[in-house]
Amino acid sequence: MTPPPLRVLFVTHAFPRQSGDAAGAFVLALAQAVQREGVEVRVLAPSAPGLAPVDTIDGIRVQRYRYAPRAWETLAYVGTMAEQVSASVRGKLALALMSWRGRRAARAVVRAWRPDLVHAHWWFPSGMQGGGHGVPMVVTMHGSDVRLMRTAKARALFGRVAAQSAALFAVSGWLARQARDALGGRPVGTAPMPAATSLFTAPALDAHERGRMLFVGRLNAQKGLDDLLQAMARARKSWTLDVVGDGPDRAALERRAIELGVAERVQWLGHLPQTELAPLYGRSAALVIPSTDEGLGLVGVEAALCETPAIAYASGGLTDVVQDGVTGWLVPAGDIAALAHAIDGVVDRPPKARAAGAAARVRALAVFSPDAVGARYRQAYDAALGARP
Repeated sequence: MTPPPLRVLFVTHAFPRQSGDAAGAFVLALAQAVQREGVEVRVLAPSAPGLAPVDTIDGIRVQRYRYAPRAWETLAYVGTMAEQVSASVRGKLALALMSWRGRRAARAVVRAWRPDLVHAHWWFPSGMQGGGHGVPMVVTMHGSDVRLMRTAKARALFGRVAAQSAALFAVSGWLARQARDALGGRPVGTAPMPAATSLFTAPALDAHERGRMLFVGRLNAQKGLDDLLQAMARARKSWTLDVVGDGPDRAALERRAIELGVAERVQWLGHLPQTELAPLYGRSAALVIPSTDEGLGLVGVEAALCETPAIAYASGGLTDVVQDGVTGWLVPAGDIAALAHAIDGVVDRPPKARAAGAAARVRALAVFSPDAVGARYRQAYDAALGARP
């Protein structure tokens, strides 16, 4: 007799609003991956204007809870939660309401659907919402939540979430080490999110354009685009740069490009859906990731799947993604001269860049494919449940 599928409730504040949406796309990818491992997944996420209370996104049922007056429900999905909370009393009240009403919603779903396990994405706020409802909880930390642990109050809250958790994971070894330190040594595993291997594929022909670099990320200080613009100004070669993304620093960065005399070599493409991003990876000579304290750097995995090597700062989870001299190149964080030199090297030696890109795809498939990641999390679920037969 075939046993019933394992039931797992994902609790998250980031999940696609419709098919193709980039917000929380990796959480959707994981849900689909573990469903192929015999797991039935439902998702609980906060509401936002224009979203239905219950929906199905690419085969995954999602339920959304109201947490504030409609005009206040702007914290999720757009990547500005931290800015909104720090900028106003309304933002702080909205976050408090989200935390409280999300916990009530999680309790209601657990009672009605009776999942075997809760999987919280980000310990804050989802881990605080999903624990203590009578079923085991697994928590995955993605980066921004680990950075919260810098204060004693946040570490105390994290300790409460950890005490309610059957297992803790982070998407990179660097994040896992930080979380372990915050807990005084309690085990924290490393388990990344899956990459979209069906979307990000190797080009049929060698379409990589020599001298064309790509940046993908939010336009804020942490992502380091200002460093990359400085590297353009100092480089020996006259390479071009496509910038994909938006954010609070865009206007200042555009002015910075003018000041540095590189504006004519930079193309500002704004935010793009993943379907439009894939061809950009495929024709770029390299992806440049000059960010610091990156939780993982999934854009580096996406580029690797397109056989595009990455040049990145040796910081945070990027060291899990880029193998220096094998699948790409790592340079010391903040070293503008080293960054410019590494990019010039890609322009100078296209065969070496192509070899690194080919190696990057092989490794990305082995570590970050949905099959590999789905199997890893299925094992984690079974372990959390005491190896349920």
